[in-house]
Amino acid sequence: MPLSILRIPAATLLLSAAALLPTGCQHVVQATSSTPTVGLADDGTNTGPGVVRPVVVTQPVRYDTDDPAIWVNAQDPAKSLIIGTDKDSDGGLYVFDLQGKEVPGKSVHGLKRPNNVDLAYGLKLGGQPTDFALVTERETGKLRAFRLPDMQPLDHGNLDVFVGAPDEQRMPMGVAIYTRPTDGAMFAVVGRKTGPREGYLAQYRLADDGQGQLTMTQVRTFGAWSGKKEIESIAVDNELGFIYYSDEGVGVRKYYADPTKGDAELALFAKTGFTEDHEGISIYKTGPREGYILVSDQGASQFRFFPRQGTATDPNAHPELRAVRVAAHFSDGSDVTNVPLNAQFPHGLFVAMSDNKTFHYYRWEDMLGKDVKAVE
Repeated sequence: MPLSILRIPAATLLLSAAALLPTGCQHVVQATSSTPTVGLADDGTNTGPGVVRPVVVTQPVRYDTDDPAIWVNAQDPAKSLIIGTDKDSDGGLYVFDLQGKEVPGKSVHGLKRPNNVDLAYGLKLGGQPTDFALVTERETGKLRAFRLPDMQPLDHGNLDVFVGAPDEQRMPMGVAIYTRPTDGAMFAVVGRKTGPREGYLAQYRLADDGQGQLTMTQVRTFGAWSGKKEIESIAVDNELGFIYYSDEGVGVRKYYADPTKGDAELALFAKTGFTEDHEGISIYKTGPREGYILVSDQGASQFRFFPRQGTATDPNAHPELRAVRVAAHFSDGSDVTNVPLNAQFPHGLFVAMSDNKTFHYYRWEDMLGKDVKAVE
């Protein structure tokens, strides 16, 4: 997830009278958890009452959209970019502007089934703070790295993952980047198509290889897997120091992001109510500890909201707050930022893939919906 460059008054959670709320004007969401009936329009998007519509739909990719990431331009947020994968053996990493148009000369093609993408800000490479995107290349068993915003490669083709595992357990899918607040150290957390019941994920320390390119060193394997389907979507909360990942068909698992804090599972939530797979995870931050965890209920084409901070009595309890139906159909990956980007996205941007080869851009206030009221 992108780092929070700006803090804005936004949504907070109505959990109990003891819940901590940011100061100033906030929005409170009333919890609902109904499972709606979903209609599919001819254009591959959902329609009907209560469906949140995007304000922008990107130009289509060539094969199969899968996962987006938002790069916030700190100098001019209106020039921020959406980076999205096109999943195929001749796939790509597409770059779109905030109007949903592909940026000429920026997209990367010829990647071997790129699956998920994440990005980070300010890693020292060649002596310069560098923003970059990491993408999993499933058919080569590697990560690929590209500098932002020019999308020049930052690897020598040697970012191999799950080295030493059987071939069928070396196909990377999900990726998220953790930036440790105490020292700025960065780590890639990688999931795979299939793997062992324990130690399904691997975590790698990212650094400069001495030539201004990215290198990485494995620091641990961790994480349980149910064995039911697969693990693809991963999200990291840098400020609170947690990793969340979707064990598809089972729930969302929570672990410490700092490898020095151990490998114990902290929570397994979102276990009920999902129509089919648990997919994309994104985190909208409303304060130092508050906010929402959004999880794609893929089969129902909706996103379910959970409290980032837990409850007043248990920070690792994440009860469902509400479900939001979206036009994006059978959505897999998603991303969100709380940064005001332009007049169209004054409270941040939520991006979700749709299975008609596009990505959908939503205003954050539209995702909160009509059951939101301002509270002084």
